[in-house]
Amino acid sequence: MAPITIKKRHTVRKSELAEIERRLEDELGPEAVLFASDRIEVAETGGPIRFYFIDRQPLLFERGGVLFPTLRGAMARPFAARRITVDMGAVQFVVNGADIMRPGIVEITDDVRADRPAVVVEERHHKPLAVCLARLDAGPMRAETAGKVCKNIHHVGDEIWGLEV
Repeated sequence: MAPITIKKRHTVRKSELAEIERRLEDELGPEAVLFASDRIEVAETGGPIRFYFIDRQPLLFERGGVLFPTLRGAMARPFAARRITVDMGAVQFVVNGADIMRPGIVEITDDVRADRPAVVVEERHHKPLAVCLARLDAGPMRAETAGKVCKNIHHVGDEIWGLEV
């Protein structure tokens, strides 16, 4: 796990803020306003990930053209959209980077969509554990009984979590 290096960092122009807000609203719906700010900085890494700093914290990241909150963002500004809740037995695996298996899931919000990010939370305190890419929409995911249903792309302790600026 190599540390992420920020190559360039600059403030987003006011004309670009509306586009960032629209893209985030596509993912979170009306809860995107939790991340609204009149000053957002973008950080280029030279790799597949781009970070958006709000109040000097990396609260959003973009990967594969999809903008979504980081785990720090999900903790700092909790939202109810795109949630997958796992049982306590799955927690140790998810925080170590394992993909999310259907038997460990206890709840899925209706807005989870295939090939889109979702936040994985634990059932007891609803703390965010990971950001994953869902392989199925919410309905078909509920219908599954076994197998991987989400790919873990960001978890507690990974290089994104450890980003220091």
